[in-house]
Amino acid sequence: MIENKVLDHKATPRGKFPHVKRVGDFIYVSGTSSRRKDNSLAGVEVDEMGTTKLDIKVQTSAVLDNIADLLQSMGADLSDVVDITSFLVNMNDFGGYNEVYGSYFDFNGPTRTTVAVHQLPHPHLLIEIKAIAYKPA
Repeated sequence: MIENKVLDHKATPRGKFPHVKRVGDFIYVSGTSSRRKDNSLAGVEVDEMGTTKLDIKVQTSAVLDNIADLLQSMGADLSDVVDITSFLVNMNDFGGYNEVYGSYFDFNGPTRTTVAVHQLPHPHLLIEIKAIAYKPA
């Protein structure tokens, strides 16, 4: 069984790929950011002078909440996640990211790899996460 979903209430993918894909008992979540349906970004504040404040904790929480929502569309949740790959633009954000991550998962949670990347598809994005879940159909 293979099922692909692009959810109308989520930000439109920036390419020809689904938000989430089930292949048998495995569910694959495409790289997910804090981008909302209206293309605004959680964890980004720009004041009237154009000064930008980016918050890794808010972005990490928004990403994990987005992943949870995508999994829910397939009848799964974060407890079904077996592997996470996180992409950080700046490893100086690792502490804040790791703190928030630890409020969602513990040592019984998924395996995890965190890598630094040069940039993500928007200059205000600090993090993107992809996930694999196991949930028997």
